[in-house]
Amino acid sequence: MFTFLSALVLLLFGYIIYGKFVDKTFRSDAQKITPAHSQNDGVDFLPMNSNRNSFIQILNIAGVGPIFGPILGVLYGPSAFLWIVFGSIFAGGVHDYLTGMISIRNGGSHLPALASKFLGKSFSHVVNFFTLLLLVLVGTVFVTAPGKMINELIGSETSYFMIIVLCIFFYYIVATVLPIDKIIGKIYPVLGFLLILSAVGIGVGIFLSGHTIPELTFENLHPKNLPYYPVIFLTISCGALSGFHATQSPIISRTIDNEKDGRKVFYGMMILEAVIAMIWAAAAMSLFQGEDLGLVLAEGGPAAVVNKIAIAFLGSVGGTIAVMGVIVLPITSGDTSFRAARMIIADYLKIDQKALVNRFKVAIPLFVISFILTKIDFQMLWRYFSWSNQVTASIALWIGAVYLYQKKTHFMVALAPAFFITSVVATYLFYDPTIGFGFDIGISIWIGIVFATLITILFFVLMKRRKEVV
Repeated sequence: MFTFLSALVLLLFGYIIYGKFVDKTFRSDAQKITPAHSQNDGVDFLPMNSNRNSFIQILNIAGVGPIFGPILGVLYGPSAFLWIVFGSIFAGGVHDYLTGMISIRNGGSHLPALASKFLGKSFSHVVNFFTLLLLVLVGTVFVTAPGKMINELIGSETSYFMIIVLCIFFYYIVATVLPIDKIIGKIYPVLGFLLILSAVGIGVGIFLSGHTIPELTFENLHPKNLPYYPVIFLTISCGALSGFHATQSPIISRTIDNEKDGRKVFYGMMILEAVIAMIWAAAAMSLFQGEDLGLVLAEGGPAAVVNKIAIAFLGSVGGTIAVMGVIVLPITSGDTSFRAARMIIADYLKIDQKALVNRFKVAIPLFVISFILTKIDFQMLWRYFSWSNQVTASIALWIGAVYLYQKKTHFMVALAPAFFITSVVATYLFYDPTIGFGFDIGISIWIGIVFATLITILFFVLMKRRKEVV
C-alpha cells in the first residue's frame, strides 16, 4: 500500500513541479493568439474553455491503454509501477505537452506537418504514412475491443458482435465529420466524469475490500520470464508514454483558448491518465497473483480481468457501471483517431474541410480500410499497434528536442526520453520474434543503445548546421 500511495504523491508533485518546469522551458505566452481564434472555422478550429478541453483530451488519449496495458504489465509485479510513474512524469507528460504546444505555435499542425518543418520534408512523407497507419490501427483496435466488451456485458451470442461493430462504426462516422463542438464537445465532459468515477470507485473498492497491494520489488515476476526491458515499455504505453497521444494533442491545439491552458490540458491529463493506470494496476495486483492473472488473461484476455476486478470491488451493479466506463474509453479514442486521420489527409492534400461533402470524401475510405482490418486477428493487430505507437512517440519527442534546441532552451527535457524510447523500439524490433528478428536479448539491447546513440549524434550534427526555422 505504501508503494501505491507514494506513487500517487509522486504523480501529483510531478505535475506541480516538473510540469511547471516544462511549461516554463517552453515559454508559454498568455498574450499569443491561438489558432482557435486566428483560424476559427466553426468545425475543427474554435475556442473552448480549459475544463472542456481537458475532459476531451483525457478521453481522446485514454483508450483501453491505461487499463489493458497496466493489467498486462502487472505480470511483472509491482515494478510495473515504476514505468507508470516516472514514464508519465519525464516522458509521457513532456511528449503530450510539447506536441500540443508546438502544434499551437504552428497553426494547429498535426505530426506529419511538424515533422516536415523540424525533421525535413523528405522525412515527413514517411511520418505521414506511419501516422495514418497508426491511426487506422488504433481506430480498428478501438472498434473490436469495445465490441467484445459490450458483447460480453450483455451476454449476447457471438453472432451479434458484428452488429455491435457496425453500430460503433456508424457513431465514428458521425463524430468524425461533424464539428467538434456538436458531439465530442457536448458528450465528452459527461463521459469523462464517468471514466473518472469508475476509476475512483475501483480505487476506493481496493481500500474497503481489505485486499493488499504488494510493495515494490525489483524482481522480474513475469511467469514467462519475459525481459522487463524492452517489453514492458511497449506493454504499458498509455498511462506512461504513448505516441498515439501525439495524434490527439493537435486536435485540442485547435480549440485551446489560451496558451496558459496547455499545462493543465496536455501535461495534466497525461498525469491523470497515469493515476487511472495506477489504480487498475493496483487492483489487478491485489486481486490476482502472477500465475492466476496469467491464467485469466489466457482464457479471456484483459477484458475478462476488467470484469472480475469491477465485480469484486464494486459488486454487480457498481461493477457494471465501472465496466461501462471502461467501454467508453476505446470508443472515445476511436472516433478522434479517425477525426485526426481525416485532418491529416485533408492538410496533406489541401482539401478544404468546411464543406460536409469534403469531410465524407476523406473519411469514408478510412472506414472501409478499417472494416477490412477487423477481420485480422486482434492480438496481431495489438502487437503492431504497440510497436508503431512507441515509434511515433520517439518521432514526436525528437521533434520536441529540435524545437527546444532551436529556441535555445532546456532541450534535454525532450532529448533524454527521445533517446530512451528510441533505444527501446530498436531493441524490441531486434528481440521480438513475431514482428522482429528474434535476436538474443543481450545483443538486441546493445543494438538498441548503439542505434539511439547514432541518432543522437546525428541530431547534434544537424542542429549545428541548421538555422532556427521557427
